Amino acid sequence: MNANRRDLLKYTAAAAAAATLPASFAQNAASGIDPRDRVFITNEDSNTLVVIDPRTNTVETTINLTSFDEDARPPFRYITAGIAPTHAAMIHKPLYHGCIDAHGAVPSPDGRLLATSGRGSSNIYLIDAVEKRVIGNTPNPAAGPTTNPERLSSGILLGREPHEPTFSRNGKELWVTLRGEDRIAILDVDRALRQLRGSDVSALRQFLPTLNGPAQVWFNREGTLAYVVSQKVSKVDVFSVNPGADGHSQPKRLTTLDISAQDKLGFTPFMKSTPDGSEVWFSHKLADAVSCRSTREGFDLLDNVSLGNLGRPNHVEFVANTKGSVVYASLARVDDSGLGGVAASQIAIIDRSTKTGERKMVGSFFSHGRESHGLWTNPENTLLYVAHEQDELPGTPNAGQTVCSAFDVSDPFKPNFIAQIPLGNLNLPSGGLRNKKSINLVYVRPGVKGQTA
Repeated sequence: MNANRRDLLKYTAAAAAAATLPASFAQNAASGIDPRDRVFITNEDSNTLVVIDPRTNTVETTINLTSFDEDARPPFRYITAGIAPTHAAMIHKPLYHGCIDAHGAVPSPDGRLLATSGRGSSNIYLIDAVEKRVIGNTPNPAAGPTTNPERLSSGILLGREPHEPTFSRNGKELWVTLRGEDRIAILDVDRALRQLRGSDVSALRQFLPTLNGPAQVWFNREGTLAYVVSQKVSKVDVFSVNPGADGHSQPKRLTTLDISAQDKLGFTPFMKSTPDGSEVWFSHKLADAVSCRSTREGFDLLDNVSLGNLGRPNHVEFVANTKGSVVYASLARVDDSGLGGVAASQIAIIDRSTKTGERKMVGSFFSHGRESHGLWTNPENTLLYVAHEQDELPGTPNAGQTVCSAFDVSDPFKPNFIAQIPLGNLNLPSGGLRNKKSINLVYVRPGVKGQTA
């Protein structure tokens, strides 16, 4: 038997095994899915948002953040004369006014809105999570059989490199870290909606000076403190939010933490607080580690957990149910020893129930994709979805596709693979734009308080 045939049989067998998972997996998954549930994924190279229906684990729609095909003339088209541009050429086409480098995404506390950042276009967009559409789009005056019916909103321009947006716990504000600067843009959400819909108001409340290269803001559960991490310095800023009677912040810097012992190179792109609100976990990508601090004033270091050589952690997520309490960390490293011999990344498992100061990585599982990034669970803590930056390899069932993976985490120490979901294309009038390079992923149940509430 030649090698090509052997590989084909191997990959076919792997795909068949995935399609015939035990019924108990599907039953467990279905018990944690509400008809309103959707998974949203930002795709940095295609400037799109994929929407997955977890009931079927298929792509329901793709939200367009590009401005291609708003006019029938070649400079406005994605594909001209049968030629699709490279990513670099795509976003520099003449008259392109769409998103560049769609990156951060976060749901509002009630799950009805998403905020998405365009790193390269220096703006943020708000998305209606129920209608699955960009807020502020307008009818396209050049609409016709070969053009899009809408013209993309310009979003809200903020400053250089808006990396991650985060809603305040009361939903009144959106804090956006400007990673190319040393400040945070604080927006009034109601005014942002009005501005996007054409009102002559400004959404911007203030610029808040902070660390150089701020990567993300996250609030404590009470909404009284804001933590800011950086990808340029080994520090964490902590602000007192000081909400007024109207719910809007009057922030004051409380302290700046030195985290050089955990992150010598000063590259901490992501953090998240635990559901019980007692801890905040940090991802130190170049240090191949995650650390944990108390959310009580003093902000003592509780744990520093090594994730192995070149683990390169991206995001963290928490699962706590009757079978245990864990922290997951997505690893960007791609290992050749994946299932079936297919290269894949891994998700690290940290036992959070262990005594503080003694917690460590107790295992890992393959993510069924390359360069795992965004992670998010359903409200019941029984499902985990994982986004990936790199496409699948030739010869695999979803070759050339960026994929999302779904897992049953009813037992958080033994995640069971459910599905690998190819993200497909955004179907533009001039041709298919492949959804590519997934970054942030969020699981949203509109109308229900979520992880940012």
